[in-house]
Amino acid sequence: MQLRTIPPKTGRAPFDPAYDPETAPTPGTGKDYAPTYWIGTAGPEPEDDGPVTRDMDVDVAIIGSGYTGLSCAIHLAREHGIKATVLEANGVAWGCSTRNGGQAQISAGRLKRSQWIARWGVDVARRMHAEIAEGFDLFRSLIREPGIDCDPQDGGHLYIAHRDKVLPALESEVRVLNETFGYRARMVSRGEIHSDFVRDAEARGAMYEPDGMGIHAAKLAFGYLRLARRLGARVHTSSPVLDCTAKGGVHYLRTPGGTVRARAVCIATAGYTSPGMNVLTRRRLMPILSNSVVTRPLTESEQQALNFRARIPLTDTRTLRHYYRMLPDGRVQIGSRSAITGRDAANPKHLALLLEGLYRKFPILRGIGIDYSWWGWVDVSHDMMPRIFQPDPAQKLFYAMGYGGNGVMYSAQAGRRMAQMVAGKGAGLDLPIFTSPLPSHGLLTPFRRLGQWGMYRWYYLRDEIL
Repeated sequence: MQLRTIPPKTGRAPFDPAYDPETAPTPGTGKDYAPTYWIGTAGPEPEDDGPVTRDMDVDVAIIGSGYTGLSCAIHLAREHGIKATVLEANGVAWGCSTRNGGQAQISAGRLKRSQWIARWGVDVARRMHAEIAEGFDLFRSLIREPGIDCDPQDGGHLYIAHRDKVLPALESEVRVLNETFGYRARMVSRGEIHSDFVRDAEARGAMYEPDGMGIHAAKLAFGYLRLARRLGARVHTSSPVLDCTAKGGVHYLRTPGGTVRARAVCIATAGYTSPGMNVLTRRRLMPILSNSVVTRPLTESEQQALNFRARIPLTDTRTLRHYYRMLPDGRVQIGSRSAITGRDAANPKHLALLLEGLYRKFPILRGIGIDYSWWGWVDVSHDMMPRIFQPDPAQKLFYAMGYGGNGVMYSAQAGRRMAQMVAGKGAGLDLPIFTSPLPSHGLLTPFRRLGQWGMYRWYYLRDEIL
């Protein structure tokens, strides 16, 4: 299969397809972007402030220039009058902010509302829902800002049952959303999916949520960058933080070009968090690889055959779910699980597995040309929920991550919440995602990938066979 290639940018180190955050000391320095559809179609990259070239003193340093880090910089400036300095190892939003599926859903983390109730009780779950809904409102307001032209496709989200056996669970979740949260989700029949949304051959029914939006991932990130810099933030690329230590109330962030001394530090590195950067974030996330492909543009007859009437985010009910949609230029994008290790990421069997998922849903696309194929590391927390937290009260160090693949939307709110904490205005943030650290696997940490290998096989058995 011939894939489209994106020429490397002049002066950048080559992209490393085998990079693995579990083993690499840093994500690299000045490496080229992954060959994603988003980077290939975003247009010229906006200006940044270049690498750190000397020691410097700053009020707030943000490590990571993805959606979360840039949102934090935007809200520090806009709501608290603080001009942050953002440090990025490679290019702006080099990690999953330019490798995701571009799906904004009314969620954060991987737990459903019914699971929130089981874990925290109804009252906390309702306040969590209000927090997520507020986050979606913030996200919608941000993408209306001048300069953030991210090709939004608003209209809801369809959670599609891939087998009849999962329909009762979807129906139960719809009842919970309506009766407990007052949220107007509804069930959609297979016939309605095919007539009003898309002719997905696997679909047995679906849950429709009114809030959901597709966006262009890189255009969103680059729009955030422009806004942050207009508000006074500085964004230094090719400046990986090799280590981050604190002494006497000052944080010392060592980069190849100089040490940045900061009064406060925000960590927004998600699945690309280096183990040696800081002890408070070491092994607190499980980086999981997700594959994604984008087809050539569909012909008019192909689009008619698939009846792609809805251009909204679609996901299926597999544990290792597929996320897919029709892009504005008539291509189909689909993503799902990938390899367990970075060294195995380029193994063609993972691409073949994803393409079989595409063909099951849309048989007429079997053999269609694939123009873009890539993978990225998702930041999955051990309890499947994100955290925006200050792990040590004695240090002005904060982190926001752990979205589990649902960070496109909520990262905007998470960055805003982290900015509040930095500014000393986080007293009212008392939900569990604000008051507890990212959990650790403790003694099981060295065996996590062995467990992942076993769980992937169990998930396949449960989703496809039992």
